[in-house]
Amino acid sequence: MEQRVSLITLGVSDLERSRRFYERLGWRRSMMKAEGVVFFQTGGMALSLYPRQELAEDANVAADGQGFCGFALAYNTRTREEVNTVLAEAEAAGAKVLKPAQEAFWGGYSGYFADPDGFAWEVAWNPGFDLAEDGSIRIPD
Repeated sequence: MEQRVSLITLGVSDLERSRRFYERLGWRRSMMKAEGVVFFQTGGMALSLYPRQELAEDANVAADGQGFCGFALAYNTRTREEVNTVLAEAEAAGAKVLKPAQEAFWGGYSGYFADPDGFAWEVAWNPGFDLAEDGSIRIPD
């Protein structure tokens, strides 16, 4: 198996509400003709939104998961100041700020917000991570 992630799919309770939220963040939808699923191209990978019940059925698991999912998505910024800007944009789009931006123990600056389905997003500036023009990240050796 090659070392990569191609697509992250979030199982959402209300597909249209989630689509509108991400579009309010300024994200542009891909594959506009796709029905029952929403795609956003995110650099070298993609984020998709899919009805939670249908995603659970497809994976043959129960759909009633609650609380912390055991993972967080991350949006890395190019500057420390951009962390505050992105958190404010997310809140204005309908997100709940879970943790205001603050100095991080690892030397950066970060905070968290939750989307309408409670998926946690870390917004972080890490002085050791360079972002390419397209937003892709390279983890140093």
